[in-house]
Amino acid sequence: MVVQSEGATPRRAFFRDLKPYEIVDSLGQLDGPSAGVVELPHSLFWAPGGGRIDLDEAGGTAMAYQAVLSEGTAADQRALLNRHVLLSVWQELMLPRRVRDLWEAKFPELRGIEVA
Repeated sequence: MVVQSEGATPRRAFFRDLKPYEIVDSLGQLDGPSAGVVELPHSLFWAPGGGRIDLDEAGGTAMAYQAVLSEGTAADQRALLNRHVLLSVWQELMLPRRVRDLWEAKFPELRGIEVA
């Protein structure tokens, strides 16, 4: 899709810039599990063998949180994310730039968190 305003040079619109993302109203609503195995629905995580992710395995938390933040509804986020875990892994997550910007704009406490 090409977006053009009158008299301007055409600018290409990317899906990543138009995709709607949901965000919970408060980080306090994130009371999902902090450890163990989570089952991500296919709508959030497409992988051979299904969406079972062990949060206790290396990389498991990042994999699950990246999927839920990038693809999940606010209801998914409330059920699957944990506030304390999110705060501890935030800087390590590989998120689309727009997702990171939206979350940090809504929750300034996510900005500038030091990586332990």
